[in-house]
Amino acid sequence: MSQLRLAIACAITAVAACGGGNSSDPTDAGTDAANDASFTTGTYTATWGPYTIPPGTEDTRCVEVKLGNTDNIQVHEINNVLGTASHHFIVYRKADGPEQTTPTPCNPFTGTLDPANGAPLMITQRGDETLTLPEGVVFTLKPNQLIRLELHYVNPSDEPVTVEARAEFRTVLGANQEADFIFAGTPDIDLPSGTQTQTVGPTYLPLVGLEGANVFAITGHTHQLGKTVTVATATSETDPGTQVYGPANFNWDEPETTYHTPSFQIPQNGGFRFSCTYVNNTGRRVGFGEGVDDEMCFFWLYYYPSQGAKVCAHSDQFNQPNGIDVCCPAAEGDVVSAAACQYLRNGGF
Repeated sequence: MSQLRLAIACAITAVAACGGGNSSDPTDAGTDAANDASFTTGTYTATWGPYTIPPGTEDTRCVEVKLGNTDNIQVHEINNVLGTASHHFIVYRKADGPEQTTPTPCNPFTGTLDPANGAPLMITQRGDETLTLPEGVVFTLKPNQLIRLELHYVNPSDEPVTVEARAEFRTVLGANQEADFIFAGTPDIDLPSGTQTQTVGPTYLPLVGLEGANVFAITGHTHQLGKTVTVATATSETDPGTQVYGPANFNWDEPETTYHTPSFQIPQNGGFRFSCTYVNNTGRRVGFGEGVDDEMCFFWLYYYPSQGAKVCAHSDQFNQPNGIDVCCPAAEGDVVSAAACQYLRNGGF
């Protein structure tokens, strides 16, 4: 069972034993920086590697490096460039801490779970991808910002491969809106072997407290069996919604990021309705997991004004009438999410 499934089961069956309780209010590293009027412009780069990957290896490794900006900066654009064997690359801002320049094994996505530890800025699966924020919208970074770079790599070959990845931060002045990030989906994946198309969903995921947020970009995510990802805004489980993501030629390895100009809003008392389709021709049953031989049905989106970064999931596996919704960091009073988030922070996604 994946860590996410374990976390949800733990939260439902034994909240107290799993360290449940209310979370504190999210801490946004950008908010603290914005309170200081000293800003400057420039282009700054954070680099992962170079690092030599042994043959037949899959792993996730992180570095944590100082960006080198002497003042607060307002980042309007991030350009990520990945090397061969990269599966996905996540860029985080961290609250503080020492540098760790050697790629070191790390638990994927855990930087999204503890608001006191920072927040994700961008996920990339494409070899070269630029995220451009709307006019007047930025990620604010504090002086000498600590950046965490998380790279999930796969080397299926018989030879070592040297990998390097980098994130370039491009800045502006005078912006007045702070952007943020949401990662959402479901662990409810159970694909029997077969050549027919199989569908996970449609799944409804409400996003309580994010009503009215402006979403300007969205990306779907599966692994290699994935054929389509579709996402719609919806006001309820029965609402078919309005489609906001559904590339005609979805490429799981380099999924399209769809930009919305103007931005669309998360509905009042609503959220998202999403589906993923697969063809499982592996000759084995495939379930949810972070490895390339497992599958996922997720999407990530960029929005403003910031109400904190979130990782959210819906599951129907636990005999609850309307399923279970978990969001990290948890809202005050949401004991199920609080327990699940604590479990994931301790053990990884």
